[in-house]
Amino acid sequence: MRVLSGMLLVLCLGGPVFEAGSATPPRLMLATSYHGHAEVQAYLVSEKLDGVRGRWDGQALWTRGGERIHAPAWFTRGWPTTPLDGELWIGHGHFDEASALVRTDDPDDPRWQALHFMVFDLPSDGAAFASRVSHLRVLIGAAGNPQLRMIEQRRVTSAAALDAWLQQVVDAGGEGLMLHRRDAHYVAGRSDALLKYKPFNDAEARVVGYAPGQGKYAGLLGALLVETADGRRFRLGSGLSDAERTTPPPVGTWVTYRYNGLTSKGLPRFARFLRVRDVLPPPDPVR
Repeated sequence: MRVLSGMLLVLCLGGPVFEAGSATPPRLMLATSYHGHAEVQAYLVSEKLDGVRGRWDGQALWTRGGERIHAPAWFTRGWPTTPLDGELWIGHGHFDEASALVRTDDPDDPRWQALHFMVFDLPSDGAAFASRVSHLRVLIGAAGNPQLRMIEQRRVTSAAALDAWLQQVVDAGGEGLMLHRRDAHYVAGRSDALLKYKPFNDAEARVVGYAPGQGKYAGLLGALLVETADGRRFRLGSGLSDAERTTPPPVGTWVTYRYNGLTSKGLPRFARFLRVRDVLPPPDPVR
């Protein structure tokens, strides 16, 4: 670990830079947040998986940032020529493994056996979402490939039932729920027809410095000093493992943090480190 002195080390870098993929990013439908005001009966609901967003264009897999995913031939054998939108997912708590795998150029990596493409939409289908779900079920069944699966979509009868399901998902190690309006069409960009419902918020910030630890963390990292894309700075001291305190993410690294709303000064409340963000998502598509 780099030696941390008794003062806060701040390295001021240039303005925020969002990393883009090597190809044009897919034009994906993106969620806004559910705040308890929607009529839940108008939606189909699924679990929000902690995977890597993927787009199948009918011939190849791509990340949200436009990077080609070099999946083995058997992984995509039998997949439809219709574009698919979904999450590359291993299981709860395995985001880092999934992220590392989709960035590798090795289709012979045995970890592909554990990865699944969990599909939730048909971007090129012009029907309403409820009909797209029915079409998707037929396509997944016809593919006959166990690596290709459909995320379960359910109707929920009330806000209380939605909250109960959210608690079950979180207790099982999941992130939250997704609500997709049944009559909505697929539209690239942020949409109020697609809502994410989680017990916390998350966002990205860049490491710009370190605060040394005290007490049991003396000689280790106490907190990361981070900066958001819009220039807000704060410390991330919670959520770091002993290994991360021993070898902190390098200055300039983007990290994901969780928080519970904002303070009166607009800073994240109860911010805590979640993971290093290897690749940032591209800016939202322009409609």
